[in-house]
Amino acid sequence: MKPLQIVFPSRADPESPLIDLDLHLPLLCFRPEKVLQILTCLLTEQRIVFFSSSWALLTLVAECFMAYLHPLQWQHTFVPILSGQMLDFLMAPTSFLMGCHLDHFEEVSKEADGLILINIDNGNITYSNDEEVDVPDIPLLAAQTFIQRVQSLQLHHELELAHLCTSTDVNEGRASRRAWQQRLNCQIQQMTLQLLVSIFREVKNHLNYEHRVFNSEEFLKTRALGDQQFYKQVLDTYMFHAFLKARLSRRMDAFAQMDLHTQSEEDRINGMLLSPRRPTIEKMASRKSSTPHAAHRRMVVSMPNLQDIAVPELPPRNASLRKIQTTECGSSGAVLDMPPKSTHTFKIPEIHFPLVAQCVQAFYADCVAQLSKAIGSLTPENSVLLARYFYLRGLVRLMQGQLLGALLDFQSLYKTDVCVFPADLVQMTVESLSAPERTQAERTPELLRLISEVMDRPADAPKADDRVKNFELPKKHMQLDDFVKRVQESGIVKDTSVIHRLFEALTVGHQKQIDPETFKDFYNCWKEAEAEAQEVSLPLSVMEQLDKSECVYKLSRSVKTNRGVGKIAMTQKRLFLLTEGRPGYAEISTFRNIEDVRSTMATFLLLRIPTLKIKTASKKEVFEANLKTECDLWHLMVKEMWAGRKLADDHKDPQYVQQALTHILLMDAVVGTLQSPGAIYAASKLSYFDRMKNEMPMAVPKTTSETLKHKINPSAGETAPRAIDVLLYTPGHLDPAEKVEDAHPKLWCALNEGKVIVFDASSWTIHQHCFRVGASKLNCMVMAEQSQVWVGSEDSVIYIINVHSMSCNKQLTDHRASVTGLAVQDGLQAPSTVYSCSADGTVLAWNASSLQVTGRFQVRGGGLSAIRLHGGRLWCCTGDSILVVNMNGYPCQELKINGRFKETGTSFRGFQLMPEQEQLWAACAGYPDVYVWSLQDLAQPPQRIHLEDCSEINCMIKVKKQIWVGATGLSQGQLKGKIYVMDAERRTVEKELLAHADTVKTLCSAEDRYVLSGAGREEGKIAIWKVE
Repeated sequence: MKPLQIVFPSRADPESPLIDLDLHLPLLCFRPEKVLQILTCLLTEQRIVFFSSSWALLTLVAECFMAYLHPLQWQHTFVPILSGQMLDFLMAPTSFLMGCHLDHFEEVSKEADGLILINIDNGNITYSNDEEVDVPDIPLLAAQTFIQRVQSLQLHHELELAHLCTSTDVNEGRASRRAWQQRLNCQIQQMTLQLLVSIFREVKNHLNYEHRVFNSEEFLKTRALGDQQFYKQVLDTYMFHAFLKARLSRRMDAFAQMDLHTQSEEDRINGMLLSPRRPTIEKMASRKSSTPHAAHRRMVVSMPNLQDIAVPELPPRNASLRKIQTTECGSSGAVLDMPPKSTHTFKIPEIHFPLVAQCVQAFYADCVAQLSKAIGSLTPENSVLLARYFYLRGLVRLMQGQLLGALLDFQSLYKTDVCVFPADLVQMTVESLSAPERTQAERTPELLRLISEVMDRPADAPKADDRVKNFELPKKHMQLDDFVKRVQESGIVKDTSVIHRLFEALTVGHQKQIDPETFKDFYNCWKEAEAEAQEVSLPLSVMEQLDKSECVYKLSRSVKTNRGVGKIAMTQKRLFLLTEGRPGYAEISTFRNIEDVRSTMATFLLLRIPTLKIKTASKKEVFEANLKTECDLWHLMVKEMWAGRKLADDHKDPQYVQQALTHILLMDAVVGTLQSPGAIYAASKLSYFDRMKNEMPMAVPKTTSETLKHKINPSAGETAPRAIDVLLYTPGHLDPAEKVEDAHPKLWCALNEGKVIVFDASSWTIHQHCFRVGASKLNCMVMAEQSQVWVGSEDSVIYIINVHSMSCNKQLTDHRASVTGLAVQDGLQAPSTVYSCSADGTVLAWNASSLQVTGRFQVRGGGLSAIRLHGGRLWCCTGDSILVVNMNGYPCQELKINGRFKETGTSFRGFQLMPEQEQLWAACAGYPDVYVWSLQDLAQPPQRIHLEDCSEINCMIKVKKQIWVGATGLSQGQLKGKIYVMDAERRTVEKELLAHADTVKTLCSAEDRYVLSGAGREEGKIAIWKVE
């Protein structure tokens, strides 16, 4: 037999189809415009029939189009070859894709109605009975880009060989042809995936993940008029419904990965913002410079990789795609040059005949021997291929009846690639073990853990409701909880606390419930404001005065001011006057520059006109605007933005500005909804930051302000803040396996329930949105070998994340209790050693490359909460003592909380070693004191340092010659998160930083230049501090 090539699905996208086709065949049979028509027929789920005089082509072409749709899937009948005796199947009223011989074309064309007839042989598309079927055109910009990319493909292998020397080696020619086909297939898959992403990219902006709602009506409003018919038909299909389910489940399939990798920096930043989206000045400018057709769009289409594509003049929108001449489309649309995935060939042993039992067992034995040889020849770094070999050997051993050997192979998948672990097969194997085999298995630690895991798996829970709901306005009165849910479903705002304030505003002076009519009016006011913002068009001379990232959030009516007549415009940074007559720009003030805002009455003749006055620091003249009926609302909005800007500057947290924007837009919608004398008072309920400024001092202590660099919010876009459990900074390094942007330093943030978010530490923007590492609380993280992040969890598992692929495919399951600490001992030549400890007192040493346990010991007393490496020894925190052991676990020294310190309780909260100063710093649970021992003589009593206004110490880290202590303490009579920066030599507090509104839960150092602190769930933010 020839060598057997086994191709596994992509690890990043396990549902990706295994392609053994020449994907360019349809591109040889049809012009690009016709390919787009066929894809449109598939996306709108028409009744489609392929015809050809070649039976082979029917299947090949139909399967190619199925591959083009990935990750979308055809949900209806698929019969690529239909015999003449089964032609009555074509009368079925439902959607289908079938194939017939060309001899039946005339018969089918006359007898059936409403069919799309596709002739593969001549590349034509017609309709049965000459009836026009309502098939819309694919969105034009996406179609143009696709056509350009198709034209850039090299579809003929012979042309590629023309400049090469002639080879007489047949095998070399075959290998060359196979490599060319793999490369071309990869390009075509990327090209069709880019088409789908460009069509459906903005669907995510109209999803509510918590309540699984898709707001189709609002999505359609954002589509170009000429594209709406296409989207209306697609949105009603089973295929799109399945696509929505995958999006709402946050599935990281090929679509999600392409969307993530091709999103612009602006979209990446927008993903962290809480405020409603508006077109930026940059997008406004691009609309003005776009073609007349594109200028009619209400939203600018975001396309991947279009920076280098010069989009040509487009024909009128009513022109059909099939009439567009390809000469009108330049060939500038470059296809992403994606290298084909490498494949590995495993040559199976020869099969001995006859196939009697003895020969079959000999074949199995030869397979195991060859697989074992292949496994032995691979290094641990090649874990993906190792996992596949372990999997195959396990299957063969099952066929041999060697059940224990098979289970050991499957257990190895935890350390190589847990994604291919066959849980159901392992469970069936365990259940089929005989009593002696089960006893023998339970004597093996690895198999004992495997058996307990698969047999103790919880029974299949009821399947979660994964239905996709379309947003509908409520039809009955709503109490607070129902109102919160409805507002979140609508996509207006997600933050529960903000919605509570909105509820108060809409129910001022009324019973505490919202009636359907009020909700409808509020929803319409909000959406009308969104639509008006999309239509805002500023002169180029005005746009030149603004930052490209600014957005116009509110425009007043035309008013008289002391700087001319015009409209007052509000962005997230400033107020300016859009003057009338000859349109121009007059600066009013940035929010940072405002000194006072007042609403007064100006007298004109016998009239008293409500007037807004704004005093700024840079101008002596006070700005005055006769806003009349809008005056009170603008007064509220400007004060809220001013307060939000002040908070953002004081706390170095731009999220305050985004939240203030949400507040002022909600005020505007509330006033528009109520339209009553009490509307302004109701809207004032949303003036949250202005009220904070008036009720309490906003000034941040000078030391805190000078030390604080920035704040980021991992919970942005969530319904409520989440506690930061662990932080880890990993330095950037260039690696051939990484893209340039992936080589930046990263900040790893562990939230509750095993969620991890990764930030790009060079820009503090999100690098990788939330992905799960188990489902339990995470306790510790370290980096090993520059390519792995080890994560210790409450569920007793160590999860290993690959920093290149951002995937977690390896698990270490040797611990039996919560993993509480990790420490890395870097080797100069040998692989690093990672030490892990668990709450039951177990310490394991791991080879970071092979993931094998190289050492194991038990610390007496248990209760291990942390470990440190120093002086070739392990320092273990065991609650009431710190135990020093050698690398074999033999106790060398012990530091106990003796009788003299009984008042501090009986457990250490944490400790740090200062080798240069020969000091050990420790803190005890529930107390505000730090204790410092000399490493030269731990028997001597420690120095006790009391921290003023501290209630409890939570964590501490060493930074240069300082100890940074994260704690909870009193500030202005309230418990806040505090950081105490202590000088290790003088043993004094250098700085006291007011860090967070909630307790400081975790600290980490970024190359000793910055310290990062994570807050509890009341605030849920990360603060970045400068180190002196």
